[in-house]
Amino acid sequence: MTAEAVPVRAQRAPLSAIQWVGLAVAVLIAGLGVIVGLWQKLPVQHVIFYAAATFALVVWTWNTYQSLGSQRSELELSDVDLPSGMAAFRGFVHQHRALVIALLVMLGAFLIASATVTAFFSVLNVVTFLVLVALLIFTVQVSQLFVDNRSAFIGLMVLATMFAVGSLFIEGFSSGQNIKSMLLFASFLGLACVGQTLVAMLGGLDLSIPFLIGSSNVFLLYLIGLGVYSWIAVIIVLLLGALVGWLNGVLSYRLQGQALILTLGVGFAISGLTQIVTSIGTAYGGNVFGTVPSWLKNLAAMNGTTVGLDVPPVIFIWAAVAVVLIYGMKNTVYGRYLYALGGNRTSASRLSIVERRYWVGAYLISGAVSALTGVLLLGWSGGGFIGVGQPYLFMTLAAVVIGGTSLLGGQGGYGFTVIGVLVLQVLTSFLVGIGLKFEWQQFIFGLLILPMVALYARSPHIRTQI
Repeated sequence: MTAEAVPVRAQRAPLSAIQWVGLAVAVLIAGLGVIVGLWQKLPVQHVIFYAAATFALVVWTWNTYQSLGSQRSELELSDVDLPSGMAAFRGFVHQHRALVIALLVMLGAFLIASATVTAFFSVLNVVTFLVLVALLIFTVQVSQLFVDNRSAFIGLMVLATMFAVGSLFIEGFSSGQNIKSMLLFASFLGLACVGQTLVAMLGGLDLSIPFLIGSSNVFLLYLIGLGVYSWIAVIIVLLLGALVGWLNGVLSYRLQGQALILTLGVGFAISGLTQIVTSIGTAYGGNVFGTVPSWLKNLAAMNGTTVGLDVPPVIFIWAAVAVVLIYGMKNTVYGRYLYALGGNRTSASRLSIVERRYWVGAYLISGAVSALTGVLLLGWSGGGFIGVGQPYLFMTLAAVVIGGTSLLGGQGGYGFTVIGVLVLQVLTSFLVGIGLKFEWQQFIFGLLILPMVALYARSPHIRTQI
């Protein structure tokens, strides 16, 4: 050990104590805020929200200050010249570029909304914006402690923040009825994302999902209208969906082409064929009218019940699928081989893992579950419509990416996708709740997704770790 190293180590020794002091200060300040807020009889939700934001801001400020002080001391002790102010600023921006981009996008959205939406610019909205900025900075900084599950941590923090803000400023946002509504629509999206997640784990994409959803939705009601027993019609539709998924898998594997383009072509073909078949003898192309079985309505409608509970069964179906997938992908041979193939195909082949079997299997599951989603959506809507799956073209990809699953394969999982689905659904409900028009919802939706994806800085890909 050199003589110069001793004072540096001595300087670093009390850092843990300093961090504990900062934590205590943050708790004290937030606690005082809670006491004052309750004494002034402010709404409890407001008190909790701003107390949490104050705690996050104090902790981040304290840790940032002591970290900068430590770095400065080390530079002085090692006789290294401190960088100039501009160089230090550029270094800081480069190191935190994702965060800077996210903050600029948020600021741009806020300014645009303030300039175009009547009465949007107010003291309350400005304070809320600053609180969200503080929580965003805190989330990004703390997420560095969660190296293995950073995406999941950021996703949960974003989800909690959006739900808290919605509960504060939108009447009925946190009511049981609205939560049930969000979970219902999240269930449809979550099921549609099952196949997309498995395929993405292998480095592929499936753009036939929305077309299969719409085709299944229409074709099921068409079969029922022909007099086929409803449960038999459901089995037929699920088998046809699995068949289309198998076709996607076989073609993309054998042709070694872009799965994105190939599945898109198959989806268009299936959608067109379904409309041709179902429109024979009728003038209503793309729509089928008939009576949806009551048991199917109960599965997916808002007023559906599960063993006496006022909760649609589709929510429990999605929960069961999520538990099976999350457990299976981590604790079964199939799941481990899926990660291995997505991570490095060459290494997987040397372990005698048959790539074709897993590739085709993932697309087969994607087709079957997409058909199931279309079946459940028929129970929700009560009528067949070929375009019912169109919103899922973008939403399934967004949920998978926002959750943290790499489109290059080998990293992520369905648990991450569940977080992404919930983030998207709460965000959608929030935008609807504040009364924005559809075009504004689309605009802000896209702006917010960009920084979310940018903030989920992935750890080095598994291929670089072998």
